[in-house]
Amino acid sequence: MLSPSRIKYVFIFLAVSVLSGCTPAPSSLEKVLNRGELVVLTRIDPSTYIIDEAGTHGFEYELTSLFAEKLGVNIRFIIAKEFQQLVQLSTEDEADFVAAGLSITPDRKKRLHFTPPYYEVTQQLVYHYRTRRPKSVAKLSGSFLEVIANTSHAENLRSIQKTHKNLSWIESTDSTVLELVSLVNDHILDYTVVDSNQFQLIRGQFPNLNVAFDISKPEKIAWAFPLGEDHSLYNEAVKFLAELKSTGVLEQLQDKHFGYSKQLDYVGICTFWHHADTRLPKLIKSFHLAAKKYNLDWKLLAAVAYQESHWNKHAVSPTGVRGIMMLTKATAKQMNVTNRLDPEQSIEGGAHYLSTRIKKIPKRIEEPDRTWMALAAYNIGFGHLEDARILTQQQGGDPDKWIDVKQRLPLLAEKEWYQKTKYGYARGKEPVTYIDNVRQYIKMLKKLEPNSLSDEQNKIDTDATLNIELQAL
Repeated sequence: MLSPSRIKYVFIFLAVSVLSGCTPAPSSLEKVLNRGELVVLTRIDPSTYIIDEAGTHGFEYELTSLFAEKLGVNIRFIIAKEFQQLVQLSTEDEADFVAAGLSITPDRKKRLHFTPPYYEVTQQLVYHYRTRRPKSVAKLSGSFLEVIANTSHAENLRSIQKTHKNLSWIESTDSTVLELVSLVNDHILDYTVVDSNQFQLIRGQFPNLNVAFDISKPEKIAWAFPLGEDHSLYNEAVKFLAELKSTGVLEQLQDKHFGYSKQLDYVGICTFWHHADTRLPKLIKSFHLAAKKYNLDWKLLAAVAYQESHWNKHAVSPTGVRGIMMLTKATAKQMNVTNRLDPEQSIEGGAHYLSTRIKKIPKRIEEPDRTWMALAAYNIGFGHLEDARILTQQQGGDPDKWIDVKQRLPLLAEKEWYQKTKYGYARGKEPVTYIDNVRQYIKMLKKLEPNSLSDEQNKIDTDATLNIELQAL
């Protein structure tokens, strides 16, 4: 059965054909609509397209899937065997366009037709912390540096080599970013180059790696279409991306995949993995039991606990909150916790309290925004969250979207704004950092129990499905 969107497009093209009195060769958009399938060329990469125990996900996967949905067709992905395949797309190929985190370069613009960009990245040199950190390109002479062939990384190195004659590197045709980063982690390579968003996503897996310096100016990322006179599908893609940008959906999608992974540094990541090895095993059963009782994801609960106390059952703050979940006396009493330093009681009390915060969030707010709002209320109080949501609405944002509310929470610390609110001053930056950290901890906890990703209860995580309704183009 044809979807309403597809029926609209098919009707338009039939009408044009009848009026013209002939049957012209189908355009690129007509071909997609006629076969009921959008074919996208991409690559396996943390920032674009990933298949694992959680299924298929990634920024480009979701973005292109939304485009196919808008056209009313199915989507099929072709995985490039080599990077060079991505930048050599022509009208003779099976794929309709490339969505693979491609940066726009002068050389590529001669061979591909790029849409307007939808985000920016910077190329970064990555090294192991036990390797002396190079302070400039001049210090890379004689080092083992490897990048993927035909990428903008290789193109940029060739440009740098014009002024640094001693710079040398190896170009691999059959490696992935993850493989090269792993080689640096294992001291087989001294350095490699990654995009800034790639490193944000993978640094939790490689706490021993750091960024030495940026080796490029910000580069614009876009979809790439084959060159030719037929721009019908390209034009629809441009309108689609513009619509996503104007409605805030594009920013929301970027926040979902990249927006939370900048807070933790090397020490924070290493400390987390150490505590996951030494402290978490004694608590994980309690997290599972409490999460099941209150219909929560155990990783969400464990991540909140780590943000609160680093899983230290003896944790006490100067303000008197204490225990694994750092409960106040009032909250503990309300949740029937008699001993805040007892791990099982503290975890169950924290789970109970978090569940009450989630239930208090208006039902119209969908996931994952609902949980992030509840965590903000858990951290700063429901009243201050409501103040921030009201400010969001007054400033033209969406008070039901976390990406908009998180921008206004810090205003609660500024007199110009908090004196206009019902609940007054609050340290509004804290819940923003709090939630970014929790989201990163959830992602790292996934590495400890990958099979749990199939659990139907696992609804709230950093890869939660976006529930987005797009307006008609």
